[in-house]
Amino acid sequence: MITVRHRRSIKRITMTKKTKGLYANIHAKQERIKHGSGEQVRKAGQSGAPSSKDFEESAKTAKKPATASKTKKAAKKS
Repeated sequence: MITVRHRRSIKRITMTKKTKGLYANIHAKQERIKHGSGEQVRKAGQSGAPSSKDFEESAKTAKKPATASKTKKAAKKS
C-alpha cells in the first residue's frame, strides 16, 4: 500500500530526474503501440497533445547532426 507520504517522495524524485524529451517520448509511445499496448497517439489540438510551441522548444535543444568535416577529422585520428 502506498501512503500519501510515499507518493510525495515518489513525485519529488520523478520531478528532479532529467526527462528524455519530446521526440524520445513520441518514439517510445510509437514503439509501445507497435507492440500492442492499445494506446493511441493524440491528434493535434486534443487536450494533452504536444502543441507547435512544444515542438519549437524541443528543436532548440535537439542535438545537431555531425557535419562531414568533423567526421572526417575523427576518422583520421583513429
